[in-house]
Amino acid sequence: MDTHADEDTHLTHSARDWVLRAAPLPQIERIEAYFHGHGFEMHRHDTYAIGHTMSGVQSFQYGKEQVNNLPGQTMVLHPDEAHDGHAGTEDGFRYRMFYLEPAMIQQVLGGKPLPFIKGGASSDPCLFRATQALLSDLNNALDPLELDDAIYDLAIALQAAAGVRKGRQTVNYTGAQRAREMLMASLEQGVSLTDLEQASDTDRWRLSRDFRVLFGTTPYRYLTLRRLDLVRHSIALGVSL
Repeated sequence: MDTHADEDTHLTHSARDWVLRAAPLPQIERIEAYFHGHGFEMHRHDTYAIGHTMSGVQSFQYGKEQVNNLPGQTMVLHPDEAHDGHAGTEDGFRYRMFYLEPAMIQQVLGGKPLPFIKGGASSDPCLFRATQALLSDLNNALDPLELDDAIYDLAIALQAAAGVRKGRQTVNYTGAQRAREMLMASLEQGVSLTDLEQASDTDRWRLSRDFRVLFGTTPYRYLTLRRLDLVRHSIALGVSL
């Protein structure tokens, strides 16, 4: 997963800064961190990055907007959207964040476009409660049924907070999902857009559009980042590359 492990390369530490990593969950990574001043440079993920500011003001550039996130609000950074992070006051900021693969949201939405929260922050109380289930106790490695419930509630809350997109085009979820499965099966070998066309029974341009709408990034970037995940996992296990 292209999450906080990749984000480490963008961190700008001071002696007072710290990052704690939580008990792992399937396809989700969680952190708690504190930054006194500048937190991290402009970067992006191929996951959702969703979290709560626990204290202070977390300020970040998100698209063309400067956002100030406060305790009680929910940060929702859409896949592949560039952002940075720094303290909005001299007191610094502490936050909790989880990084979630869009495919998990699609398991609930079943082919609807990924919810997009304009401005990267929401004051919706239902969304705050849904994210709290994954953030309230980072030492709790939720059991599978509890995790499934939390993901379902999160997907529904995200969809409600985002609202209905106007002018939405029809997407081929089945075709895009077949292409994603082929990409996952091709991490150690080559795959072309022609291969994906045949697997999905969708022309390449519609497939590229649908894949981005449903999974938040392009097929090429998805494959590249999954391969990086594989390398990182092998290194962590001490496997020779």
